[in-house]
Formats: sequence, structure tokens, C-alpha cells
Amino acid sequence: MSGDNAIVLGLGAFFIVVGVVLLLFGSREEKGYYNALAGKRDLREFVTHNPVRPEPGSLRTGGWISVAIGVLVVVLGLLFGS
Repeated sequence: MSGDNAIVLGLGAFFIVVGVVLLLFGSREEKGYYNALAGKRDLREFVTHNPVRPEPGSLRTGGWISVAIGVLVVVLGLLFGS
């Protein structure tokens, strides 16, 4: 394994770790948001999901994209490194 290959594999692993962190943070933020809504007296927003809050969903989407890029970079690093 050359030094360049190790850098590519490290970059892929970094993207995978960042993606997993974003997925966990997005899930925790969404759960906290809906738990806070459930405790309110007016449950209209909780039941209808109106207005739409895209923040937790976008964190999870970014996490999945980061994991996919990381896996792709690791696979390419392994293919070109051998």
C-alpha cells in the first residue's frame, strides 16, 4: 500500500465518520423537536407537521450523502491501490 492510497482510504473513512455523526445528530435533533412539540398545549403543529421544518431531515440527507461518498472513495482507493 502506497502513501497515496493510504491518504485516499483515510479520506474515505473521514467521510464515513462524518456521515454517521450527521445521521446520529439529525435523528437526535428530530426526536427532540417532536418531543418538545408533544409537550405543548396546542398540538396542531405536531399533528399536521405544518409548517414543515426541514432541518433534521437535511442533516440526515447530508449524512447519507457523506456515507455514500466515503464508501465510494474507499472502494476506489482499494481498487486503484492494488
